[in-house]
Amino acid sequence: MSQIERIYRIHDILRSARHPVPMQRFMETLEASRNTVTRDFQFMRDILGAPLTYNRDHNGHEYDPEEPVFELPGFWMNASELHALLAREQLLEAVQPGLMSPHLAPLKNRIRELLGDDGDTAQRLNERIRIQPILARDAPESVFRTAAEATLRSLQLETHYTSRSREQTRQREISPQRLLHYRSNWYLLGWCHEAEDLRLFSLDRMASPRVTEETAHECAPETIDNQFSASFGIFTGEAEQSAHLKFSAQAARWSAEETWHPQQYGEWRDDGCFHLHVPYADPTELVMEVLRYGAEVEVVEPESLRRDIADRISQMHGVYW
Repeated sequence: MSQIERIYRIHDILRSARHPVPMQRFMETLEASRNTVTRDFQFMRDILGAPLTYNRDHNGHEYDPEEPVFELPGFWMNASELHALLAREQLLEAVQPGLMSPHLAPLKNRIRELLGDDGDTAQRLNERIRIQPILARDAPESVFRTAAEATLRSLQLETHYTSRSREQTRQREISPQRLLHYRSNWYLLGWCHEAEDLRLFSLDRMASPRVTEETAHECAPETIDNQFSASFGIFTGEAEQSAHLKFSAQAARWSAEETWHPQQYGEWRDDGCFHLHVPYADPTELVMEVLRYGAEVEVVEPESLRRDIADRISQMHGVYW
């Protein structure tokens, strides 16, 4: 039994008893030693502020009748909820190593104390929960923290930024709007004061970022959604076309369960194939996803996307044959 479960039991015993409760009853009910119960009493007094006293006349413990009625704090978790909290911290640490470790270490230690014997499970979270980043690019912790601070405080950010397409480094003034973790990498959605438009910045391409005291330019949430969430993938722009993809019966078993886009539409046909309709603006990432399925998928329309796929296959053929 974990410490938190014992504290619940102790509280119920004390609250329902009409007279001070002897130590032996706690030990038998909780199936715990005298030392364990004594430590639980101490925790309740020191951490939870319980008015728990020892009545010498009746040789038992009780809540001080002179004090206000005591209840456990409202924000109180059972063992499974505490394990879930530890698991979430582990997931966050895997997404951005070192981000919250210094701040959450005391909380993690306290949770393990509450879990008691179940704390051994918490100690093994590193072994039992793993996130394996694929094709992740390193975004230094200092860059992430600075970008997060500017975003959460709604302040402008100055940084040297090297674009991946041109490999040119330039000074940028950005009004951060959102931080986005997409396919194991961090991006900053921001208003570029030079371009006077929304842009997507990869954190691994930033150098020497600095939070200024200038208030960030705020964009309406619906504007951001239209720019960054309307079409397939990470590329910006409103969806102007819809890709019609036909998956073979073999691949349909998996493709039918995948979410390519929130506004996608899928249907099964009589031939056993699965047809998926996906809105998109820039075809670059969509082409890569289609090629992932190889011969198990066919682009039915638009014709421009079919040509993009055919051109890429032709280039591949030139490499291998």
